Amino acid sequence: MSSKDLSPADSRRWLALGVVATAQLMIVLDLAVVFVALPQMQTDLSISLADRQWVVSGYAIAFGGLLLLGGRLVDYLGQKRMFLAALVGFAVASALGGLADNGVQLFAARALQGAFAAVVAPAVLSLISVTFTEQADRARAFAVYGMVSGSGAAVGLLLGGALTQYASWRWCLLVNIPIVLVTVVLAAATLRPDPPAVKGRRYDLAGALTATLGLVCLANGLTLAEANGWISVVTLGSLAAGVLLLGVFVLVEARSRQPLLPLRIVSEPHRALLYLAAVLANGAQLSMFLFLTFYFQNTRDYGAVQTGLAFLPFALAIITTAQLSAPAVVRFGPLPVMSVGALVGAAGLFTLTRLGVDSPYPTAVLIPLVLIGVGVAMSLFPLNNVVLLGIDPKDAGVASAVVSTTQQMGASMVTALLNTLFAGSVAGYLLTRPSDEAAATMHGYRVVFGWESALYLAAFVLILLAQRRVRRAVPDQVKAAA
Repeated sequence: MSSKDLSPADSRRWLALGVVATAQLMIVLDLAVVFVALPQMQTDLSISLADRQWVVSGYAIAFGGLLLLGGRLVDYLGQKRMFLAALVGFAVASALGGLADNGVQLFAARALQGAFAAVVAPAVLSLISVTFTEQADRARAFAVYGMVSGSGAAVGLLLGGALTQYASWRWCLLVNIPIVLVTVVLAAATLRPDPPAVKGRRYDLAGALTATLGLVCLANGLTLAEANGWISVVTLGSLAAGVLLLGVFVLVEARSRQPLLPLRIVSEPHRALLYLAAVLANGAQLSMFLFLTFYFQNTRDYGAVQTGLAFLPFALAIITTAQLSAPAVVRFGPLPVMSVGALVGAAGLFTLTRLGVDSPYPTAVLIPLVLIGVGVAMSLFPLNNVVLLGIDPKDAGVASAVVSTTQQMGASMVTALLNTLFAGSVAGYLLTRPSDEAAATMHGYRVVFGWESALYLAAFVLILLAQRRVRRAVPDQVKAAA
């Protein structure tokens, strides 16, 4: 589909925007919707403490690992064609997950969901780009896209709580089926046909396979450490395999004529530093949902709906800060705003280390959640502004896609690591005080919240280093970024 297929006067384009925005909301909230439902999933399917993170990591690894390949498929085979096909696949995967009889089936279904989401996401962006060509309409369309993406976590937490409490955790996945059915029907009617698919193109399947399997092996190694120890053969073997596969991925990309990730994009020091900062910051804030959910439901006996509402201040803080911080980004540049945001996020996570079994919600939870929300909005939302600094226009799409990949990598790797640290901390505490399980659990929460704060501090340091690199490397653009 080209920009000529939909004229600016075509009234159907606004309905088309609603269609693709619905799809975007669905794939964004599907990462968050399971957090509130996870305690029920773990109980019903007898998922172990170490393996529960795969409900999150399975989706995130497939999403992040295949996102760049998904973008290529959309470009070569057609936006509408791949959008519809991926939506149908997402619905099938959701049905498999909702009907799962054990943890392995659920993990596989979540990975399949992530694989199809990796095609839906770039298709949505591409469809918006070619549908809205006038500057004013284009700005409004992408504002809708940003609002939907930013509110996805909040909607997911609230929806997950309501479905889990009043229906079943299974409906957190099955609800996607009617949404997809309606979306596919409307998309078929409102989106114009694609031109013939591009023939003769090569797909970097080797790159996609090595990157995804490498991430799976790393997450598996981090999970195995809880039961087998960090220096066991299976743990070290899985971690080594992950590192080896990612090394092969780099070699494949260096030799490929049409690489998924041109290495020149990550070879710029400031961009590499910011991508790493995004992995750490995203991992810290997303893993927070996992542990606070179990704190709310298992320690404080919150219901699923009450848990979703308990996270609401975080979402409201993000939405409000995103609006209020925009003038500061324009005046001071994105990097100073990002560095302040990283400090605020680290402070919010650190205050969670003071949580107790009976801590009052307003002071012990609400205030930290607001701080974390403010920090996330300030430290992560301006990221695209900076990673595109000095980039060749032909690489802009890939550079932006890597930002989304870092979110999924952080969600998978950091969640796997901290879940293992949590389990180990609880077990270690119980060795000395075997009868005090509640205190052991609280000790585990404090340990992981402390690590999350440290990760956000590390992101702060990386942002400062990137700021120095920007000043040295691109002095003519310092005012805009640094």
